[in-house]
Order: sequence, then structure tokens, then C-alpha cells
Amino acid sequence: MGRLMAIDFGRKRCGIAVTDPLRIIAGGLTTVSTSALPEYVAAYCARESVDAIIVGEPRDMRGNPSESQRFIGPALARLRKAVPDMPVEFYDERFTSVLAHRAMLDGGLPKMARRDKALVDEISATIILTDYLESKKYNQI
Repeated sequence: MGRLMAIDFGRKRCGIAVTDPLRIIAGGLTTVSTSALPEYVAAYCARESVDAIIVGEPRDMRGNPSESQRFIGPALARLRKAVPDMPVEFYDERFTSVLAHRAMLDGGLPKMARRDKALVDEISATIILTDYLESKKYNQI
């Protein structure tokens, strides 16, 4: 069984999280610029066993695709070209940035650290992946 990778797409940078090989725990991996994402993911998948990529799907409060969706399309096309055989699945990312900020506050991070948008993106990717894992666990019951 390989890892799962989650990506929180952004216009400038993307947060990345992965599971352990047994898919029990999701953890933040890094944040990379959106332009460097395809190369980074291809290199990571070449050295680690990854079974699928979970992409945060931006939606509005009514569940409709948000305006951010139009920026994800071209970046996702480049990613799919870099790892053509990798399955890609979308997962609702509503409120992940808010939850990431809350986790930073609850974790006692200083104000300057909470301003680090790259850290927020990485935590958001971790939340997406954790929620995805939970949804799959409950769907198997």
C-alpha cells in the first residue's frame, strides 16, 4: 500500500501533505511554488510509493465550484502531465484555511508564525488529507 498525497492549490504556492505508508496519519510535507509543483511531485513519486493524489476542490458556501477553480485547471493539467499514471481525486476544501488558522492558534504559535502563509497552506493540505481519510474510514463501515 502506498502513500496518499494531498495538495492545497494556490495561485502562488501549494501546500502538500502525505500519509504514512499505512495511511493512518496525514502530515504536512512542504509548500512549493505552484510553478514548481509538477517537478516536485514527480520527483517525490519517483522516490516514494504514492497511490493517489487528493486535490482540494474550492467550493462556495452552497457547494458550487468557487472562482478559484479556474486557476486550478491549468496547474492541474501540468501536474497530470508530470505524473500521467497517477490517479487524482478531488475533495472539498471548504473552511480548511480557517481550520488551519484555528489549529495554529490552538497550538500556541506566535503571531509572526501565524502570518506565514506557506505554513497555512501546508496545514490546509494536512486537513484536506485527514478529512479525506476520515471520510473513507466511515464509508467502509
